[in-house]
Amino acid sequence: MLTGGCHCGAVRYEAAALPSRHSLCHCSDCRRAAGAPLVGWAIFAEQDVRINGEPAVYVSSQDGRRHFCPACGTGLFYTNAAIFPGMIDVQTATLDNPDLAPPTEQIQLADRIGWMEHAHSLPGFDRYPLE
Repeated sequence: MLTGGCHCGAVRYEAAALPSRHSLCHCSDCRRAAGAPLVGWAIFAEQDVRINGEPAVYVSSQDGRRHFCPACGTGLFYTNAAIFPGMIDVQTATLDNPDLAPPTEQIQLADRIGWMEHAHSLPGFDRYPLE
């Protein structure tokens, strides 16, 4: 079972099955909503996800709904009845153990920020470098 939740703990969720796919989305809509260069999304059948707490919902497009914690603002879910009825996307950075559902693809590469293509080649540090 996969579990996760928002930053403050007011909204928690658990998924009874593994996602059918885990996409790293580079679209400008996801980037702006999250304030991040990409967003990981794992898609599940709605009946496989149990949500504890009451997320707020933002109508981000004609059919798109972004669900977030009303207390801390953490983005949690995305639904779109026109594109994937009966399904719910979960932001995978909110999983308690994201390594249990590794990404299977990158999507919306046409919108990817140019410098993200080679981000893996940047110097890396285990913690924030002080110098």
